Amino acid sequence: MAESPQTSSVKARLGEITERIVRRSHDTRSRYLDRIAAAAEKAPSRAKLGCANQAHGFAACGPGDKAMLREGSGANLGIVTAYNDMLSAHQPYEHYPALIRAAARAAGGVAQVAGGVPAMCDGVTQGEAGMELSLFSRDVIALSTAVALSHQTFDAAVYLGICDKIVPGLVIGALSFGHLPAVFVPAGPMTSGLSNDDKSKIRQLFAEGKVGRDALLEAESQAYHGPGTCTFYGTANTNQMMMEIMGLHLPGASFVNPNTPLRDALTTAAAERAMEVTALGNDYRPVGRMLDERVFVNGIVGLHATGGSTNHTMHVVAMAAAAGIKLSWDDFSDLADITPLLCRVYPNGKADVNHFHAAGGMAFIIRELIGDGLLHRDVETVWGAGLDAYTREPRLSSEGELAWQDGPATSGDENVVRPASRPFHATGGLKLLSGDIGRAVIKTSAIASERHVIEAPAKVFHSQEELQRAFKAGTLTGDFVAVVRYQGPKANGMPELHKLMPPLGVLQDRGQKVALVTDGRLSGASGKVPAAIHVTPEAADGGAIALIREGDIVRVDAVAGTLTVKVDPAEWAARTPATADLEASHWGVGRELFGSFRAAVGTADTGATIFAVA
Repeated sequence: MAESPQTSSVKARLGEITERIVRRSHDTRSRYLDRIAAAAEKAPSRAKLGCANQAHGFAACGPGDKAMLREGSGANLGIVTAYNDMLSAHQPYEHYPALIRAAARAAGGVAQVAGGVPAMCDGVTQGEAGMELSLFSRDVIALSTAVALSHQTFDAAVYLGICDKIVPGLVIGALSFGHLPAVFVPAGPMTSGLSNDDKSKIRQLFAEGKVGRDALLEAESQAYHGPGTCTFYGTANTNQMMMEIMGLHLPGASFVNPNTPLRDALTTAAAERAMEVTALGNDYRPVGRMLDERVFVNGIVGLHATGGSTNHTMHVVAMAAAAGIKLSWDDFSDLADITPLLCRVYPNGKADVNHFHAAGGMAFIIRELIGDGLLHRDVETVWGAGLDAYTREPRLSSEGELAWQDGPATSGDENVVRPASRPFHATGGLKLLSGDIGRAVIKTSAIASERHVIEAPAKVFHSQEELQRAFKAGTLTGDFVAVVRYQGPKANGMPELHKLMPPLGVLQDRGQKVALVTDGRLSGASGKVPAAIHVTPEAADGGAIALIREGDIVRVDAVAGTLTVKVDPAEWAARTPATADLEASHWGVGRELFGSFRAAVGTADTGATIFAVA
């Protein structure tokens, strides 16, 4: 069938954007590929290690595993796990190592838990001091991954992680060992409980004082009720989408519920596949070579098509930099312009990720994007060459055998997923803003079109708690733009600011025009209030957001892509930055240990990372 002019045009623009990333990254990517090629040659096999080194490496193994590691030729598979049993998303990983070890032994090799990485939950720390460690935990996880693999006894690695900072940290760490193959193994979402829409309503009622804490806790407990990721489409589930569309998961693995036969079969198959793609066989797939510029472009397209988390405007940049690839927010914006929004999953709709999966899920979305010329289909994946395999879904036969079948050709519910020919919006749900306040991103997919432009006087705050106090005092009257600054990575670690959303949502529902401008974060659950987030440079780094004064007219324009303040240019140039006392954010709950991180961290648009940017 001949391509339509539209598909041909989209393909051409996709190619142009990808090619400019390739040109921009040429030197850094070349150096990275040279380094991992050298590591593949120099990395000692177990047979080349000293006898004491080898003995330490298999001392705790059983007789069979010890014999294989000592004398055999099979692969040794490293397991890097984010397991803990207080977080719903990571609790299912408890029994994964046993499944992976059994699969490795069946393949003639061995699997060992190489190390653990921390996994903190933004839901638990939301609005608390611990949230100021959240973004930095990503880079701690990358460092922990490097430590886990530093023994250099492994031929490939599987990564057990699912939530917000864990997956990006694992990817960065895996790319520091880019000569090793890597397979990411999800745990899946919890089953559906109280709807996200009903949960949000209870939160707003609580913010207004119309229901008490008992009602709020009961609603939250009904929503977050079992093992697995939270069911809304925030950063954790965006991670899973991205790992699949970037070819690091097995096809169709992302959204299968935990503790089911299919979930366990997919985990076993992931371990088997990791054993097959080592340098010991003839299908060697080092992760650093596999994750090229086209793969990262595919990930960004998936982000836009599904209305995913704005956190990935930082995470993807940081992950790509670890592979020697230079991404910019302009790339995100230009890809959003050619990518249709194909999904409505909360907070961009009423459905949760289980509904998304049932309505067609990843297989349907990938097929539609391939058909519309919006994905590089010829990339390498852990499953093989090309993305076509990712238009198929895993199933168990009546005998319990794992197999893949073609995914649905049509949407099971067009209120949740739609074909590219009938999208929810013609362009992706993310917009880059720039102007005299700085650069920022805004997620538009959940915002009513009449709220895409807000111009109003500024009300300035230096914490989300300060805004909440103003709300409770009844002083947030009329139309306004809330400017919440000194919330960036250098200031206090860039915590998520979700406590802002219920009061701002209440005021918006009352008919006020409100918007948020902040150098902090809101992730994938920013919801229905216009929010220009990740403003860079941040206030603590000399950013112009620190010049805004109470009553200045601020314009957030998601149509024109601008973020401006209506102040006489001479007056604006003469202003000095407002200051904030950040001492309280630098001590307690371990924050004193992260002073070097705050000093070294880069800007949001370069990934907000402590590592050298490509």
